[in-house]
Amino acid sequence: MKFSVDKHDKYVTLKLKEPRFTNDNAPGLKSELYLLNAEGYKNIIVDLSHVKECNDAQDLSCLLVGDRLCKSVNGLFIVTGINDEIAPIIELSNIFHSVTFVNTLEEATDFIFMDELEKEFRGDK
Repeated sequence: MKFSVDKHDKYVTLKLKEPRFTNDNAPGLKSELYLLNAEGYKNIIVDLSHVKECNDAQDLSCLLVGDRLCKSVNGLFIVTGINDEIAPIIELSNIFHSVTFVNTLEEATDFIFMDELEKEFRGDK
């Protein structure tokens, strides 16, 4: 599975660089999410902008794993880069009820920084 990882102080971005999201590459993404969480990253952004095809909603279940991992450490899991080709399968899967989706990577990073500021303001850190 091809992907890139861009680590920052407050978050990490994982960009899947595959044209298809399948049961062949979903386990690799799931493993990387576990590794990033074990490294202490509580805010994870997954960028699916290169993905043009996903035929099985079951393949998306690895995103639920990332969401659960981040929530367990009071973090955020955000998915961005959803295009018109894979949006219907995401809607069909009802995964959007659990996972946070935003349109762009910039929105995702803004979301994380706003959440971190809010936690600091409330004294949740």
